[in-house]
Amino acid sequence: MKKIGLTLLTAFVGGALALGAYKVIESKYADNMSFEEKQKVYFTSNKTAPVVSSTGSLDFTEAAAAVTPAVVHIRTSYSSKSGGSGQDQLEQMFGDMFGQRMPQRGPQQASGSGVIISTDGYIVTNNHVVDKADKITVATNDHRTFDAKVIGTDPSTDLALIKVSATNLPIVKLGNSDEVRVGEWVLAVGNPFNLNSTVTAGIVSAKGRNIGIIGSNDSEDDNPFGRTRSQQSTPKLNKAIESFIQTDAAINPGNSGGALVNTKGELVGINAAIASHTGSYEGYGFAIPVNLAKKVLNDIKKYGTVKRGFVGVSFTELNPDVAQQLGINNSNGLYVNDLVAGGGAQQAGIQKGDIIEKVEGVPVYESSDLQERVGRLQPGDKINMTVLRDGKEKNFEVTLKADAAPSTRTAAVSKSAEELFNRLGASFSPLTPAEKAKFHVSSGVKVTQVRPGRVFDNFEIPVGSVITSINKSPINNVADIDKAITNLRNGNLVISGYYPDGTNFNNMFQVQ
Repeated sequence: MKKIGLTLLTAFVGGALALGAYKVIESKYADNMSFEEKQKVYFTSNKTAPVVSSTGSLDFTEAAAAVTPAVVHIRTSYSSKSGGSGQDQLEQMFGDMFGQRMPQRGPQQASGSGVIISTDGYIVTNNHVVDKADKITVATNDHRTFDAKVIGTDPSTDLALIKVSATNLPIVKLGNSDEVRVGEWVLAVGNPFNLNSTVTAGIVSAKGRNIGIIGSNDSEDDNPFGRTRSQQSTPKLNKAIESFIQTDAAINPGNSGGALVNTKGELVGINAAIASHTGSYEGYGFAIPVNLAKKVLNDIKKYGTVKRGFVGVSFTELNPDVAQQLGINNSNGLYVNDLVAGGGAQQAGIQKGDIIEKVEGVPVYESSDLQERVGRLQPGDKINMTVLRDGKEKNFEVTLKADAAPSTRTAAVSKSAEELFNRLGASFSPLTPAEKAKFHVSSGVKVTQVRPGRVFDNFEIPVGSVITSINKSPINNVADIDKAITNLRNGNLVISGYYPDGTNFNNMFQVQ
């Protein structure tokens, strides 16, 4: 009996050790997984009943029940100095497309929706929902509230990744927007005005819509893709990537950042805008495809910014009127107006006057046909393009180049860690061994994004700088920053590090 008992005890202890080791390894490698990989692990361990529907007997109840718990209400507040987000000018043109803003004396407030995509608190929403926010509060479907911090933003796609400190949260399953078909049923799920979720149904009206909303009030940036509307003598270009899914599912103010899902309850888009003369639903809603969002969100989590490759061309969409103006016979494709010096297109051999007809063998009719596909790729990736030159088709393999001068800069006084983090207005990634050797440091994080009007912007700490310590606490990751910024010394926050050229700095600001 003693021998049997000893054997059982040994087996039990061995099993416990193995389980413990597995959990440690699982936690370690989970941080390096993409959101889609983490979800596969989650749904493998948490199987759900299949949702079955047909055009003969539509039933959205299962899909709605699966999604609504993971769609949250987001409320933001803005100081008068922040100026709120840039939606006021757009409201005058298209109505209230971007959430609900309530003008008032003192701090301004706005609200929108968000979608939980990871059980440990990562939430996707629109950039315009959290842009320049001083404080971000998230209310879940079960009436819990959390302060949130901005992990990173991408104004080019109007996406933002924020995070709350929570675990075991419900999530929406990521779908495949490439498989979405015009005419199929979809649900728009939001959490506006803290109404504890709203669900509306409609169909997919169109795909690949470019409506010229993102970056329409930003005339500073150059767009390597080029103009997407009428040709001008002195073009004002931007880096917007628009390839919206259009739906007639009712999307109203406050639904920005909410979920567009198929009848299986899978996320296929992030609701972004409505086209309206009144500011309310008129049958035209637009969502960012989830396949584009996956790349953006994974980049933000992993690198602190979006690593985007550029073709390096400026173009005009062809139609019969434009073709007549240019004196050409083709009315389909993208007419190459100019090339970025040293860009991928120029090095591949593409010339001014070429007409881009196909990308990866797929015909190109609108700018979105090129932009969304390129927007999913990284610098260094290759893409095959077919152009028409002198009446003959030519094929080129273009190697995408990184932006020559990254200038992505957007979002977040009290003393909560989340508000302080947002007030810093920066995103970070861990230093590589090579970067540590370059700056001769043993700890540190690299600044990957600086958002205007925040502390890093005011102190002129640029992208590429290294933060080694905050309040004399070594910094190696975002979690270290969270701990350090709550360790205030007489209300002061001291940030130390190195500029990209190796010059060291010590900056101090006072928390009011």
